[in-house]
Amino acid sequence: MTQATVVYRFKNGLYINLTNRCPNLCTFCIKTKWHMQFDGHNLDLQGKEPSAQEILDLLDKELRAAPAAEVVFCGYGEPTMRLDTVLAVGRALKKAQAAGEYPSFKIRLNTNGLGSLINHRDIVPDLRSAVDVVYVSLNAENETLWRKLLRPAPGYEKGFAYVLDFLKGCAAAGFDRVAASCVDNTEADPAAVRALAASCGADFNEREYLNEQ
Repeated sequence: MTQATVVYRFKNGLYINLTNRCPNLCTFCIKTKWHMQFDGHNLDLQGKEPSAQEILDLLDKELRAAPAAEVVFCGYGEPTMRLDTVLAVGRALKKAQAAGEYPSFKIRLNTNGLGSLINHRDIVPDLRSAVDVVYVSLNAENETLWRKLLRPAPGYEKGFAYVLDFLKGCAAAGFDRVAASCVDNTEADPAAVRALAASCGADFNEREYLNEQ
């Protein structure tokens, strides 16, 4: 197997493969269907999660080689499982931008919205100092369907309420953009998820259901 990729380019962004750990096992997740591969990159960290400095070094190399519109905490895992690393990397990037070291770009967090439950505290104020944009995978309009589709691990069964609280907190915190998403072609009703997102003060993105590569 090829070495795991930690930082990779996709479209106009640089993506950070921070962790493979996640408290959900979504029915529509592509990491198992695609065997931990994405766009030609092996994202299987095999438990060897990169340090903040490793990530920053890789980002520095890429940003000096070519600009990017955004840097995204994403990968095949939940970034807030490693909140301290997200904060360290995001704050360092903001400091470097303020010093004029890189061309302007946005810092985005892709998350399942469970970060406050994972970390046992409200993480929104911390995130505000490290990221500009927050995308939350909502994917259901009610708790029953959320549990069915997202299949949370023990201890996270009540997570739907935390996701909504997280969305509301982010919307009130003044990020450049906060959006909830829903994968199409599941049992979820995208229109109902859109309405729920709006009630939390968030924008909405509908995502394509991905099958085998």
